[in-house]
Amino acid sequence: MVHEISAEHLTIERIGEIIKEGYKLRLSDDARQRIVRCREYLDKKIAEDKNPIYGVTTGFGSLCNVSIGKDHLARLQINLMMSHACGTGDRVPNEIVKMMLLLKIQSLSYGYSGCKLDTVERLVDFFNNDVYPVVYMQGSLGASGDLVPLAHLCLPLVGLGEVEFRGKVMTGAEALRKNGWKPIQLASKEGLALLNGTQNMGAFAVWAILNSRRLGRWADTIAAMSLDAYCGLVEPFTDAVHRVRPHRGQIDTAANMRSLLAGSEIVAKPKEYVQDPYSFRCIPQVHGAFKDTLAYVSSVIDTEINSATDNPTVCPDDDIIISAGNFHGEPIAQPMDFLAIAVSELANISERRIYKLVSGTRGLPSFLVANPGVNSGFMITQYTAASVVSLNKNLCSPASVDSIPSSQGQEDHVSMGANAALKLYKVVLNTERVLAIELFNAAQALDFRRPLRSSAAIERVCGEYRKVVPFIVNDEVMYPHIARSIEFLRDNAPAC
Repeated sequence: MVHEISAEHLTIERIGEIIKEGYKLRLSDDARQRIVRCREYLDKKIAEDKNPIYGVTTGFGSLCNVSIGKDHLARLQINLMMSHACGTGDRVPNEIVKMMLLLKIQSLSYGYSGCKLDTVERLVDFFNNDVYPVVYMQGSLGASGDLVPLAHLCLPLVGLGEVEFRGKVMTGAEALRKNGWKPIQLASKEGLALLNGTQNMGAFAVWAILNSRRLGRWADTIAAMSLDAYCGLVEPFTDAVHRVRPHRGQIDTAANMRSLLAGSEIVAKPKEYVQDPYSFRCIPQVHGAFKDTLAYVSSVIDTEINSATDNPTVCPDDDIIISAGNFHGEPIAQPMDFLAIAVSELANISERRIYKLVSGTRGLPSFLVANPGVNSGFMITQYTAASVVSLNKNLCSPASVDSIPSSQGQEDHVSMGANAALKLYKVVLNTERVLAIELFNAAQALDFRRPLRSSAAIERVCGEYRKVVPFIVNDEVMYPHIARSIEFLRDNAPAC
């Protein structure tokens, strides 16, 4: 299967499909023409224009007033890439690195960056042959784009840096030799075109959105299972209630809960109480707010991944080369902080439902074991969830409100968008863990309601889950069950 890089709008969903299904990339004829045309225009301007052009015939950052001789322009690009490769911390996962490659290729294909065609084609080669540059999570200010991670992403083009290829980490030079490729000879401006841009932030954001959508669907399914296991009330999901406060996410969540619980024998059982705790009663309001936030953030990232975000911007049609600020991460840093808050609330309310399930109320045994006392049962699963939720709260302090000037004050306001992306990544993984723990508890609690049956949708999920995680009779080592619960969320579809 082949995806053609073109001016056609690239959606977040399409990126997910390309990565998951193992598509190969190919530059469209139109994209190739745009790239070549822009490079020819840039070469002509360098030859004819006696005025300095930032990043093309000058240094970078606060060195913007230092002119560079024509015989040093190529060396300038190599030096830029080497000096900016200052990453540290954990490696960026290969899945996200591959998204970075895709987004960088897409951005360069618009023909506003001045890259040579062979440079972009080599990035396509990396993508198609699963050559994963070794990129580190820490080091980007999200200011002149993602300078540090993109330096690591692109160093192997010239035979520097490291890559993972066929499961082995090797030098960029070795990877080129193994594939029969020669190092790219960078021309003027190319190093800046490769290093400027928001593709690191954008790739993390796309990954987070795709996984947040999945977790949002699971959150509804698991919440419905927990509510039924807790003998909760279905009345708070009545459509008339939500029509008078018509937030889209709230309405959709209430409808989803009604659908998930339809036909449940437990729901039909008469109840003596008239209210549930907020963690059950307010599922539409909390899950719905998450969904509305996710929709907003998705719209922003959709715009970003279809943009040219390096600097200077080369516009052949307008006959201008302008140094501006399209690399600045602020437009996506704030939404990523917002999404981290929204995702963390799925974990926050999930932990409260876990607490209720183990609390020994509504006819459920304390800590969800038949013989509490000699058995601690599910007591500590709630501790674990609480620990992870607390960590999420710390991670949700917004990165985008911070700024530390760099480059001798030339870059005097930065977005910290890469930190926002990294925190969002961690929050999504943490929330998945909490939801998996809730599923572990909800399935256990539901089994104590037998012989009553939940809805067909919930019973289907529970039946599949029981194939990998058993009912717990007496105390046993629990962490493997939590690990398998996490894998279950990744490998299976929710009921909704």
